[in-house]
Amino acid sequence: MSQKPYDTFNLASHVGDDPRAVAANRAHLREALKLPAEPVWLKQVHGVQVVDVTNAGNEPEADGSYASKPGAMCAVLTADCLPVLLCDRQGAKVAALHAGWRGLAGGVIEAGVKALNVPGGELLVWLGPAIGPETLEVGEEVCAAFVRLDPAAERAFRQQAGGKFLADIYLLARQRLAALGVTAVYGGGMCTVRDRERFYSYRRDGATGRMASLIWLTR
Repeated sequence: MSQKPYDTFNLASHVGDDPRAVAANRAHLREALKLPAEPVWLKQVHGVQVVDVTNAGNEPEADGSYASKPGAMCAVLTADCLPVLLCDRQGAKVAALHAGWRGLAGGVIEAGVKALNVPGGELLVWLGPAIGPETLEVGEEVCAAFVRLDPAAERAFRQQAGGKFLADIYLLARQRLAALGVTAVYGGGMCTVRDRERFYSYRRDGATGRMASLIWLTR
């Protein structure tokens, strides 16, 4: 229902879109996916807070959520940042994380895995659509921040002119997951900036909508 520059299926209420359009889009989302409940929408701040959606309240300030009860809806909104969905192999716990470079460097993935309280080898992870390695330009300080955490992170950066770097946010996420023993990682092959037909991109358009990535337990 959203009109330009938020067309067509914006699910975020904080970007300047008509609230009636956002409400209609969210209602359509629930109907189309036959959701058991309204997702717990987060007030995302590029931090590392991860909340339990079963008692999180309305729009908690957090960049991740988790659940261990059927019907509790975990969701994150993105338009270049990386959505990370997690579940355990037993299908008993799920989590959704909003991982921009600040969140990745700050430890949002580590916080999400800790919240699930499951060994890394028992987790399955999907990396959703995010800005790709050919378009995420960052400064030297971003590269330095990750290399301080893990020297191997240098492989995720390619130096450009003017002291800039191209960063591979997918590789950075895989490295953080691998350090936690998580090896079953899927997805990670899309670029929100280049795929104009399918994805919102803040880096590309500035004023734009947000996509949702959701995960929940059905039983």
